[in-house]
Amino acid sequence: MGQKNKKRASGASNRAGKRNSRAFIDVYDEPGHLIRRAQQIAVSMFHSTMRNGVTPIQYCVLRVLQDHPGIDQVTLARLCALDTSTAADLAVRLEERGLVRRMMPMKSRRYRLLHLTPEGADLVQRLIPSALVLSGRLLGALNRDEKKVFVRLLKKFVHLNNQESRAPLDRGFSRSGK
Repeated sequence: MGQKNKKRASGASNRAGKRNSRAFIDVYDEPGHLIRRAQQIAVSMFHSTMRNGVTPIQYCVLRVLQDHPGIDQVTLARLCALDTSTAADLAVRLEERGLVRRMMPMKSRRYRLLHLTPEGADLVQRLIPSALVLSGRLLGALNRDEKKVFVRLLKKFVHLNNQESRAPLDRGFSRSGK
């Protein structure tokens, strides 16, 4: 066997050895890939279940506004784990659809307070039962114990890594701008 072929064979056996070692992880088993795929599946199932022309992020915004009427856009961003420009864009789009009302308080022109319109409140009420169906679909392949463990670990993962996000979730509800 020539020198070139020996090097080629040696390189191939090294790669094969790495695949057999514990250090090698198939791309399809990498946590980042699995999380990305889980997100793709969840979004697809969201749209096929909800069927009301809202995105998962818009649904979150509407639910947060239902629970916290009159918050400003910065607080909305914190409560939805969004950057402030995304939250502002979402508020504008939802206002254009007649689902949200943005109001400037008399004391300050620097921020806007957000409220669901009657149409927005009605939509949220119609979406909640579908969200329960969606939860069942997302976890349907798991048994009762697996569902509890999966959700507990998912919440733990998100909580422990929250500060790694470009827009960490902040549920310490305090109005900004005041």
